[in-house]
Amino acid sequence: MNTEETTLDKIRSRPRFKMFTHLTKEEYAENLKKYLSEHKDEFSGNINKEVATICVETEYETYWKPRLSLRIEIEDEKTAIRGVFGPSSAVWTFFMFLYFSFSILWMTFFSMYYVEKQIKSQEYPWALTASFVMLAFIAITYAAARFGQHKGKEEMLKLRRFAEESTLQFEKIDD
Repeated sequence: MNTEETTLDKIRSRPRFKMFTHLTKEEYAENLKKYLSEHKDEFSGNINKEVATICVETEYETYWKPRLSLRIEIEDEKTAIRGVFGPSSAVWTFFMFLYFSFSILWMTFFSMYYVEKQIKSQEYPWALTASFVMLAFIAITYAAARFGQHKGKEEMLKLRRFAEESTLQFEKIDD
């Protein structure tokens, strides 16, 4: 098994990795199910032959409780496992909605300011200030996402260990 990771993966809001194994998709899915049942006190999740979603069992629920989404694909006659760490889809969608909304509002306010300056009007004196406020909201949203990632780092490491051990454990048996 080998793993691919880039520097970009470390700064993304949803870090990702890619592993290769000689197991077939079906064998890998069965091995994941077996590993998950052996570690059911530590992990929970749903697994089929193409996609798996794994969570760490904890006493508390936070907005950035990480999940590991594994996508199992065939690539160059090997099985490729693509892993993406992230929050629940509802939280991810909410953050993307915030980024989109604040960005559109920033562009609107800045355009209002720019047009006002071009036509030498004084109709929207607040537009530049509002555009800076939107930039601040974008920065706050980004900081909240990074804070959540920092709080979920230990769980993300457990999920990474799950991905590696569940693959390595069964590759050694097959070799």
